[in-house]
Amino acid sequence: MKPPLPGLVLKRLNNQTTRTTCPYCGVGCGIEVDASNTNLRMKGDAQHPANWGKLCVKGSAVGETLGMEGRLLQPIVNGEAVDTDTAVAAVADGLNRVLAQYGSDAIGFYVSGQLLTEDYYVANKLIKGFIGTANIDTNSRLCMASAVAGYKRAFGSDTVPCSYEDLNQADLLILVGSNAAWTHPILYQQMAQAKRDFPHKKVVVIDPRRTATCDFADLHLAITPGSDALLFNGLLAYLANQHALDQDFIVQHTQGFAEALASAQQSAGDLNKLAQACGICLDDLTRLCSWVKNTPKMLTFYSQGVNQSSSGVDKSNAIINLHLATGRIGKIGAGPFSITGQPNAMGGREVGGLANQLAAHMDFNQPESIERVARFWQAQNMAQQNGLKAVDLFEAVDNGQIKAIWIMHTNPVVSMPDADFVRQALEKCPLVIVSDNMADTDTTRVADIVLPAAGWGEKDGTVTNSDRTISRQRAFLQAPGLVQADWWWITQVAQKMGFKTAFNYQSPYDIFKEHVALSAFENDGVFSRRDFNLSGWLNLSAQQYDDLTPTAWPITAQNPQRNARMFSDAAFFTPNQKANFIAIQPKLPLEMPSENYPFVLNTGRYRDQWHTMTRTAKADRLLQHRREPLLSLHPLDCYSDALQPGGQIKAGDIVKVSSRLGETLMRVEFDDGLQPGQVFAPIHWTSVYASNARIDRLIPAVVDPISGQPESKHAVVNIELWAVNHHAWFLSSDPNWFPSAYQNAYWIKVPQQHTTLWFLAGQHTLNLTDFSAEFDVQSSSVECISYNDNAMQVGRYAWLKDGQLQAILCFAPRLDDLPASDWVASLFNQTELTPAQRLAMMAGRDAGIEDVGNMICSCFQVGENTLRKAIKQGAYSLVELGKVTCAGTNCGSCIPELKQLLAERI
Repeated sequence: MKPPLPGLVLKRLNNQTTRTTCPYCGVGCGIEVDASNTNLRMKGDAQHPANWGKLCVKGSAVGETLGMEGRLLQPIVNGEAVDTDTAVAAVADGLNRVLAQYGSDAIGFYVSGQLLTEDYYVANKLIKGFIGTANIDTNSRLCMASAVAGYKRAFGSDTVPCSYEDLNQADLLILVGSNAAWTHPILYQQMAQAKRDFPHKKVVVIDPRRTATCDFADLHLAITPGSDALLFNGLLAYLANQHALDQDFIVQHTQGFAEALASAQQSAGDLNKLAQACGICLDDLTRLCSWVKNTPKMLTFYSQGVNQSSSGVDKSNAIINLHLATGRIGKIGAGPFSITGQPNAMGGREVGGLANQLAAHMDFNQPESIERVARFWQAQNMAQQNGLKAVDLFEAVDNGQIKAIWIMHTNPVVSMPDADFVRQALEKCPLVIVSDNMADTDTTRVADIVLPAAGWGEKDGTVTNSDRTISRQRAFLQAPGLVQADWWWITQVAQKMGFKTAFNYQSPYDIFKEHVALSAFENDGVFSRRDFNLSGWLNLSAQQYDDLTPTAWPITAQNPQRNARMFSDAAFFTPNQKANFIAIQPKLPLEMPSENYPFVLNTGRYRDQWHTMTRTAKADRLLQHRREPLLSLHPLDCYSDALQPGGQIKAGDIVKVSSRLGETLMRVEFDDGLQPGQVFAPIHWTSVYASNARIDRLIPAVVDPISGQPESKHAVVNIELWAVNHHAWFLSSDPNWFPSAYQNAYWIKVPQQHTTLWFLAGQHTLNLTDFSAEFDVQSSSVECISYNDNAMQVGRYAWLKDGQLQAILCFAPRLDDLPASDWVASLFNQTELTPAQRLAMMAGRDAGIEDVGNMICSCFQVGENTLRKAIKQGAYSLVELGKVTCAGTNCGSCIPELKQLLAERI
């Protein structure tokens, strides 16, 4: 595939300040973009209620990801670049052929929380209302489907009851399965500041790992993986025994309590047995019980550690049961608060982006709702039943049931469980359509048609964050090349398929107006009573849409302003308006450790990365905190008899991590925050950036039977040392160089501002020509300088052209024998190296350029060595470190690591 339309540059739409919304996590922070200067300037929007002007390092660096490098700028059909009309016709004709030959259920869409609500709306309308199948699912299935199902079972609706304001008001914060310090850093800093301001507040973190989030916790419960529901059942049983429940609330506003309590008492009624089953000490458990009993303003903040489980829905309902039993819902500082992972996962839920939803918070299990939506859309081919959820969808692709699939803004070949199976399924699917803004991803590599979609800064619409706040995402850049917004591609294809009247939209505003109207349609308490209601915006003008300020739904004529909290009237969305208790029988993960697979693998995010790195890898500084995907082990496990073959593993060694599905190669780090027998790996690295680090190829496609959400937080694996002949790193100014000799070995690609850094390890003997072949060493303009210690098997080679550094290779049998690469990278900026710099490169020592060490503060580029030096010189507190180095004074994500460095001084 040739990179089309070279030489394009970013073009601004205006020279004004644009208020928009961050494209990363579900916090939904506001960003101000100042286009009045040569460079775009970005800062937090001080008026946005999600962040009040603060940004994490990813949000601060988002402007650095907007370049043209790697962009998909032209449609590709069967490997050939084409114009937009040809691409639209190819998609429409392909879908119509499948529809005519195999029927509607042979078509599937797999979409994303990266879509704007307007994009989501037309995608859902097309496939459910006009193609006639509900086979549309979203990568949000991997994120929060279990939380959705939990809310719906309890409340009769997918209603998040809390707001971010409650995080400040709660006197007891319980974080379950959330490393918010790294995954939702702005909310974490908000909670941490509230704790500093009011030290009486109690913070409990429930997580098998000790993570950065534990830094502000009064109590960390490192529970046995999968025992969350058991623990919350135990809390319910304890409060009942202590007569500490809100009996009036239970009687007046709930149903099913007796059954739920009986299950809790049967499974977790004995505190001693409960502590043992959860793997925690009795004193810690009784402390938690006491705090829960005596703290009315209690908020439970939960995320993927709860959701990504084969019993995630039950875990969610065990949490909700506790809040219902104590009446701690619909009140200031109280409630069960599920936090989403993507910027518009909530918007997708609103329009029906999941296969088991209809639209506007209506479902297929109500025939009158199907008829209502069909009548509103004037749809003649309305889907009548739930479609295939994500795992089932790709199984249907594999078995031939799905003949055509359209994937939008997501990378399932990396992110789905059993990822190799997903890739193989797509490779044999007759028609794979992918919409993306990047040309080369693991998923575009298996596509027949690739559509260039607008990225952040180029598209216009709305998103909804984790506390139901709808915000505008506004365009401030012109879409380059033949790039179009997703809603445009979808509506053009729909028109070409024969549905022109229903998809004759001219702008995102037109779509949003219809979305608002559907939310209000027959939603007056007579025909139905639904939580999602935007009827207060029915008369919204185009200018008002453009000027829209962040507002939490529901938005009605009676309540047109921000609605911070739901259920303050204790009226739920069940037929009798009573909330449902759910009797929970706790279940452990389906796959447990064995002799062949003795370790439990947990997966998750790194602080400065996002999903599959298609955006964050474009920002140099976001790759400096963790440049390689590391397998974290407890230090005691380096001697474990479970390691195959037996023997000690050292930090920096390469290991093969294998499950019954596949294997990966990863470098080892030790983390005493883990429990022995548990390991952790990041989810981000793809085949674009690593030889073999797609961790989801190890994760079995085990799902929650209700939500269909995969158990991505739990797999069982084997670990064995992958003995190497050499470790190496290679810096090259050639962006097209590739380590072909390491295809079946270990390589990690780290894009940098002027170079690309490659980390390499191989079992073969290093061959210098694998690196020097691109240089004409016979040319008088090319020079190679080298250092070789044959006895130590250590070597350093640098290639210069006309005196300017082009590439440098350093290799050694041990990782510890390699010099630091950071200071060498800065030499590529110079037109000619000095004799001292040449000597320093070969000696492996810097030439007056400070080696700052591992990056700790990405916001201000402050490394570990710089921080240790400041501490040694007397900066003994966070405040003093901040004054000297600025570290920790922006987003605060690095504060737990700063505290750790300060603690080492004592």
